[in-house]
Amino acid sequence: MRHKGFLFLVGLGLMLLANAQQRPYYTQYIMNNFMINPAVAGIENYWDVKASHRMQWVGLQDAPVTTYLSMHGPLKKDPYQSASATGFRAKGMNPRGEAYWRDYQAAPSHHGVGFTILNDKTGPLNRFAAYGTYSYHIGLSPTMNLSAGISAGITNMSLDASKLNFGNTTVDPAVASSGLINRIKPDISAGLWLYSKDYFIGLAAQQIIPQNIAFSDNTVSLTKGKLVPHLFLSAGYRIPLSEDLTLLPSALIRYISPLPLGFDINAKLQYQDLLWAGTSYRYKDGFAAMVGINISNTLNIGYSYDIQTSRLNTISKGTHEILFGFLLGNRYGDWCPTKLW
Repeated sequence: MRHKGFLFLVGLGLMLLANAQQRPYYTQYIMNNFMINPAVAGIENYWDVKASHRMQWVGLQDAPVTTYLSMHGPLKKDPYQSASATGFRAKGMNPRGEAYWRDYQAAPSHHGVGFTILNDKTGPLNRFAAYGTYSYHIGLSPTMNLSAGISAGITNMSLDASKLNFGNTTVDPAVASSGLINRIKPDISAGLWLYSKDYFIGLAAQQIIPQNIAFSDNTVSLTKGKLVPHLFLSAGYRIPLSEDLTLLPSALIRYISPLPLGFDINAKLQYQDLLWAGTSYRYKDGFAAMVGINISNTLNIGYSYDIQTSRLNTISKGTHEILFGFLLGNRYGDWCPTKLW
């Protein structure tokens, strides 16, 4: 009889490939909406670079580990942009205060580009992906923009048969000798992003092309499944609490057939353009706490910790996620985004 650990890994692999979320979760996606929606590419007048490492369900052997590097910016920087209020740091004044939002202007029409590399590993299963992104932003009113974007790239799904554990049972030589089995598939995502000084609404579709995938070679067939589209609807609204404090409640709804709708509810509290803290609830999964700091006009750091409310809580010590942000070509020295929150 096969070892329970092996059954768990194969069962988890079947779940991921057949009928569950096949894309990784990001607790701090509100700090990098580009990972959800390609229409965000080039939203600022500088290059936004993010690097993240996520260790999910710490304490559970072979639990998911996700690492990514993303970057996006305008294809051509706006030569007519004036210095933003967030670039000045007068003592005792909040550069993100009432004056900034009163004078907020929609971005001029422009092109955006981006690039993402991602590695997501769960036990013997590994997904490596690389994408290029293009977007276009247009002004709908003096304070509102609409952008559309598309990402295209490849996904390499691999299964390391040598790491399959059958416990005390003798391993079939055909399985043991299979080694690393790779499957390379095309991957396309698309999205829309409506944004203004007070709110944003985004709609994105990832993994648009449904594809069958099977891990097999000439001697062994280990598992088969299907890559299915993932749909995301996100929205957020800015609520000024005082001259120095801003609250951003937001929500993310996801749909992956044949699963029921899933959703996250978030709240982010920002102090001037320096510090932020937040909390999140993921339906039937758990809660998260987040905190971040803008160290300078070129570097920011965010950290989150998730606690599961599902049965995983009995064996998991939570989920850790750290995010590093770099602002490249930040001509006017903004300490935080001017079109995103």
